[in-house]
Amino acid sequence: MKKLLSLIMVVCMVLSLTVVAASAEGVAADKIKVGFIFIGDENEGYTYSHLVAAQEMQKALGLSDDQIIIRYNIPESEACYEAAVDLAEQGCNIIFANSFGHEDYLFKAAAEYPEIQFCHATGTKAASSGLTNTHNYFTAIYEARYISGVVGGMKLQSMIDDGTITADQAKVGYVGAYPYAEVVSGYTAFFLGVRAMCPSATMEVVYTNSWADAALEKEAAESMIADGCKLIGQHADTTGASTACEPAGVPIVGYNISMIPTAPTMALTSSTNNWVPYVTYAVKSVLDGTAIDVDWCKGFSEGAVALTDLNKDAIAAGTEEKVAELEKAIADGTLHVFDTSTFTVGGETMTTFDTCYGFEGYEMISDGYFHESELRSAPTFELRIDGITEK
Repeated sequence: MKKLLSLIMVVCMVLSLTVVAASAEGVAADKIKVGFIFIGDENEGYTYSHLVAAQEMQKALGLSDDQIIIRYNIPESEACYEAAVDLAEQGCNIIFANSFGHEDYLFKAAAEYPEIQFCHATGTKAASSGLTNTHNYFTAIYEARYISGVVGGMKLQSMIDDGTITADQAKVGYVGAYPYAEVVSGYTAFFLGVRAMCPSATMEVVYTNSWADAALEKEAAESMIADGCKLIGQHADTTGASTACEPAGVPIVGYNISMIPTAPTMALTSSTNNWVPYVTYAVKSVLDGTAIDVDWCKGFSEGAVALTDLNKDAIAAGTEEKVAELEKAIADGTLHVFDTSTFTVGGETMTTFDTCYGFEGYEMISDGYFHESELRSAPTFELRIDGITEK
């Protein structure tokens, strides 16, 4: 009976990724208006990557400046609903919001404007909203985080090999924003990449409880460096951590944007999202009057995630070749980031897991790996694996 229930849930969940809502008819290219609600501005890496997507979409589809309306620095509050209503009243045919806490407010507006498409990054509720004009999207950023971890792990192992540190000193620090699945999934992928190259590595995570606070991120990095961390990673949206790493002589792997300008000798690379494929696809769907996926998540295979430039003055020998090899392996499906043979939980290899929040009763592990971001676009991996501690 349980297997039958799980099978039914599998079918329902998979269908939820492909259920779509289409406009009744297309919109002329010279008539469409596109609205964006951003948690930050161009000075914050995560929002900057969304701004680039808006600009590239505009170029690709030949839209004029007055067809793009952007609202910056909109908090995760009723202000998001007000911004969404304002954009709707200005004639936007499709509206994007880019922060997790925007979702409820954005979808509140969606209920009032059923003829407009509302697209939300990192959220989880479009499929269950009961609305036909709501959509969630994310990238498989865990893929890029894994490979950025490999870059960090190769550097760490090279430091062991040349006698700079000992194997038992291979401790990694990670600046995390919040203890959400998105962050846990990301830091776990990063650590698995590190440990694939440096088997003795352990990791400590310090949360700032903010997506973007340069002072707190710098403070967190400094505290972990003082605690003996020899490499810093991050899931936080500013260059704060890199400004701590450069003077301390500690390598850093960043997020969103290259950290080389702020840590020219210590920045190795950064994992980054490329929102251009999704934003262009969604707007073009409105132009064409075709369906937009309820949930959308793509990775290396579609160019939705990447690494920023590798710092040739800082990376370990052979890094470029290894990155190219792994990007191909992930894209063609021969490498799975959350391969359960590569980690343990409480000393045990995971062979089953059906209590994932939001997917209770559905088996998340099969074919030897945890199926991240396959049932919904947002991450679901929240397991705390051995070798990582949180503060």
